Amino acid sequence: MPAANSLYESLGLNKLKIIIITVLCLQATDLISQVRLPRLISDGVVLQRGTEVKIWGWAATNETIELIFKNKKYQTQADEKGNWVILLPSQDAGGPYEMAFNASNNITIQNVLFGDVWVCSGQSNMELPIERVKEKYSNIIANSGNQYIRQFNVPDKYDFKTEHRDFDSGSWKSADPNSILDFSAVAYFFAKELYERYQVPLGIINASFGGSPVEAWMSEDALIKFPPAYIELQQFKNDSLIISIEARDKKRIENWYNELNQKDQGIANKPHWSEITFDDNDWAYMEIPGYWASHTSDNVNGVVWFRKQINLPKSMAGKPAKLWLGRIIDQDFAYINGELVGTTGYQYPPRRYTVNSDILKEGENTLAIRVINSSGKGGFVLDKPYYLAIDKDTIDLKGTWKYKPGATMEPLESQTFIGWKPAGLYNRMISPLLNYSIKGVIWYQGESNINEPLQYFETFSAMISNWRQKWNQGNFPFIFVQLANFMEETVIPAESNWAELRQAQLKTLNVPNTGMAVTIDIGEWNDIHPLNKEDVGKRLALQARTLAYNEKEIFASPVPASYDFKRKKVMITFNNVGKGLVANDNDTLKYFAISCDDKNFVWAKAKIKGNVITVWNEIIKNPTVIRYAWADNPHAANLYTKDGLPASPFEIKKNE
Repeated sequence: MPAANSLYESLGLNKLKIIIITVLCLQATDLISQVRLPRLISDGVVLQRGTEVKIWGWAATNETIELIFKNKKYQTQADEKGNWVILLPSQDAGGPYEMAFNASNNITIQNVLFGDVWVCSGQSNMELPIERVKEKYSNIIANSGNQYIRQFNVPDKYDFKTEHRDFDSGSWKSADPNSILDFSAVAYFFAKELYERYQVPLGIINASFGGSPVEAWMSEDALIKFPPAYIELQQFKNDSLIISIEARDKKRIENWYNELNQKDQGIANKPHWSEITFDDNDWAYMEIPGYWASHTSDNVNGVVWFRKQINLPKSMAGKPAKLWLGRIIDQDFAYINGELVGTTGYQYPPRRYTVNSDILKEGENTLAIRVINSSGKGGFVLDKPYYLAIDKDTIDLKGTWKYKPGATMEPLESQTFIGWKPAGLYNRMISPLLNYSIKGVIWYQGESNINEPLQYFETFSAMISNWRQKWNQGNFPFIFVQLANFMEETVIPAESNWAELRQAQLKTLNVPNTGMAVTIDIGEWNDIHPLNKEDVGKRLALQARTLAYNEKEIFASPVPASYDFKRKKVMITFNNVGKGLVANDNDTLKYFAISCDDKNFVWAKAKIKGNVITVWNEIIKNPTVIRYAWADNPHAANLYTKDGLPASPFEIKKNE
C-alpha cells in the first residue's frame, strides 16, 4: 500500500509538472504572438501626407492584424517570419487621429498627424540642440509651443554587422519651451519656417551623430566602390577587435589622467590652488582670452591654473549669478571662493555655470580655473564671452589673470571613435527608417571628411543615391548645408581643404533634385559649431520651397553656370541670381583670385554686368583658373543676390 501511494504521488507530481509546462508554453506562445509596432509608429507620430503610407510591424507567423483608422478597417496577415504591412491610401494633412490595431493583443496609437516628414541627418552641426544656443534664441524658445512641429530623436547607436529594423528607444515630442531644448536647432528652424508658410504639420526625424564622416552613413553594398572604407568595415565586424581597442583606449586614457592628477601641484598640496587662502604672489601674468603656449616655454600639455580677484559691492553679494567662460581647450574646473561651480569635459560646449547665492560675498572674491589640455594648444578661445552676471549687472573677466602650470604631460593620443567607422550608423540609425514615407532629407556634414576633400564628391553623391535606392521613394529632395566659414581669414590667396570640400559640395548639385544652403557668411572663425542656426534652417527651407513644395521662384545662392576664358580676363555667367547680383555692403567685389599656371594665385578685380561677372588682373595673361571665396574663412567675400543670399565659393579651370 505505501508503494501504491508513492506511485500515485509520483503520477500526481508529474501531472502537475505537465500542467505547469503547458501553461508556460501557452504563455510563451501568447507572448510571441503579441503584435508589435516600430518605435516610429507611436503616440504623437507624424505620417507623410499625400502618398501611400506603409504601416508595418511584427507578429506571430500567419497572425491576422486589423487596423481601424478613420472608421475604416484594413486587414493583413503576418508572413512566415512574422512581418506584416498595411498600406494606407494617401491622406491629406490633418489630425489628430487614432489608430487601433487588433490581433491577439490590442494597441491604440493616439495623437496621429499627417503632414510632412523630413529626415535630418549629419554630424554635430545638425545634432547640436537648441539648448546649446538657448541664450541667443530665448524669445523663440519661450514662444515655441506648437503641437504641429514634432521631433523623433534617433538614439546614437552603431552596428557593423546587421541592418536593424527598429530602434531601441525614441518617441515623438511636440515643440514646447521645455522639449524644444532637445530639438536639433537647424532642424527646428527649418521646420518652423515651413510650418509658418504652409500650416502643415512637420515631423523631423533627427538621425545625426557628432563627428561622423559620410562613410559611416552608407550601407555595406554602397561602400564596395570605396575599398579603404569597405575593408575597414570588414575589420570592425570583429567584436574582439572593438573590445580590445576600447579596453586599450580606456586604460591609456585613465593612466594619463591618473598620472596628471598625481602630478598636479594645484591639488596635491595644501591649500589647493583654488582656495581663497592660497598665496599666488609668485605666479606669472597672462591676458585672457589667449593660449598659454604663447606665454610659456613649458610643455603646452597638462594642467595650468588661473586665478583672478574681483571685488563686489554689497549690492551684488549674496545673490545667484551666472559665470560665462566662453570656450576653453580642453577641460576646465571653475571655482569661486574655493567652491566648484562648474566643469566641462571637452572643448566645444560653451561654459555657462550657475553660481549659488551663498558663494559670492562683499569685497574680494577669488576665481580659479583649472584647465586640462591633452594635446595641441590649450587655453581660452578668443572672441568669446567671459563675464560674471549678477542680476542685470555684468563684470568683464577678460584681461590680466595670474597663471601657473600645475603639471606637464606628454600629449595624450586621441581615442578611437568607433561609432565613426563605415556603415555603422547606417545600419543602426538609418536602416530602421527605410519603411517610413518621407518628404525629403536635410543634411549638415562634411567637417569630418576635410582631410580627403577631393573624394567627398564621390562618397557624398554615392550616399545620396544609396539612401534613395534603399528608401525606394524615387529621387526625393536632398538638401544639404555647404560648410560655413571657419578659422582665421587669410590675407593672400592660399590652398584650403575647407574650400576643396565646399567645391565637392557644389559639384553635388549635379545630382538630381538636390539643393544647397550656402553659409560662408554665418559661421564663426573660432568655433566649428557656429551659434547662428536660425539662418541655416531658413536657407534650407528656401531650398525646400522649390524642390519639395514646387514654388516656381528659385531661392538658391548664385552658382557659376558657364564661363569664357579670354586672353586677359574671364567672363562667368551665373544661375540663381534672383533680383540681381550685388557686391554686398561695398561697390567692389572681393575674394576673387586668378592664376595662369594653376599654382600661383593673385587677387583679382571683378565687375558685375547683369548675371555676368568679368574677372581680371593686369599682370595675368592667359588665365587658366578662377577662384572665388577660396579659403577656410572667406568671411569678407561679398558677392550676393539682392535678396541677401551669398554666392557659393567655387573654382573654375579652363581645361575642365
